[in-house]
Amino acid sequence: MHAQSGIIELMRRVARQVKAGNVTIGGDAPVSVQSMANTPTKDVAATVAQIHRLEQARCDIVRVAVPDMESAKCLSAIKEQIHIPLVADIHFDYHLALAAIDAGIDKLRLNPGNITNPEKIKLIADRAGECGIPIRIGVNAGSLDRRRYGEPAPDALVKSALDEVELLESRGFKDIVISLKSFDVPTTIESYRLIAGKVDYPLHLGVTEAGLIRQGAIRSAVGIGTLLAEGIGDTLRVSLTADPVEEVHVGVEILKSLNLREQGFNLISCPTCARCALNLTEVARQVESRLQQMENLPPIKVAVMGCAVNGPGEARDADVGIAGAKDGGVIFSGGKAVKKVPEDKMVDELINEVRRYISHPQG
Repeated sequence: MHAQSGIIELMRRVARQVKAGNVTIGGDAPVSVQSMANTPTKDVAATVAQIHRLEQARCDIVRVAVPDMESAKCLSAIKEQIHIPLVADIHFDYHLALAAIDAGIDKLRLNPGNITNPEKIKLIADRAGECGIPIRIGVNAGSLDRRRYGEPAPDALVKSALDEVELLESRGFKDIVISLKSFDVPTTIESYRLIAGKVDYPLHLGVTEAGLIRQGAIRSAVGIGTLLAEGIGDTLRVSLTADPVEEVHVGVEILKSLNLREQGFNLISCPTCARCALNLTEVARQVESRLQQMENLPPIKVAVMGCAVNGPGEARDADVGIAGAKDGGVIFSGGKAVKKVPEDKMVDELINEVRRYISHPQG
């Protein structure tokens, strides 16, 4: 499309590939976005409904908590009704991991700080290997075994992960993904930098317990974005105290900001100032809402600009855009001014132009 020329591609760390269901993690596969359902897993209907919402938001992989055997027994019913890979999140009880594998999940997440018996880990590795199910070693600063590794500094997080890797590899198991999460962003960044130079396994990125939407999105964008810009990371989850769909929206936006994902739309809007000739905040919100409701939207850049300083340039450089003018705005498509429209018709006319553009894109 018009706005895709001149994109700079980032050099990615080369990781071995792991398959979670129909999604490839690592190698040259796209960086995938994950989220986690926050419904009780034993409430199959509620969990499936939430996962369907996540799918619509373009989530690639979903994780569910498995705190008890009743939840483990519901995994197969959930998997039958969804369309993306299902990951079982296991803590403390290795029996739950074995039950999840038997239920046909696509990937397993183990926290080495919570299942510490090496023999139990080996049993899980053997069963997962037989069934072709990958394991994510999910190290969290908050659950680090401090008796063995001390305070959750980067070296300690990495050592915990590598000890677990050694256990799995001792059973010939190498379908491994690693994560090293902390609430502290510099600790998270340095931990991933260290592990990236020691193993070739794919890395799952995240800043854990990042907070509410505003704080969490910023912390995650800084931490995850820094690593992705350095070529580190093969899959990610933005951990927010919010609707899981918001995690996906933020994750997708992080990837899009680095040109690592082209799905859906990029919305450009100016920060507004005294020169702004229209109620830009409301117009931009309406445009975003309308674009989110459009199904199967291809990659497209849409600009909503408020004045004549940067407006015409940004609108012209986008696939479709509008630049504010007195009593309305000028719509651009494919780099050309199309028409002037009154403010009360701007959103409708811009969305109509988006539809025309995706039907007949201009190179």
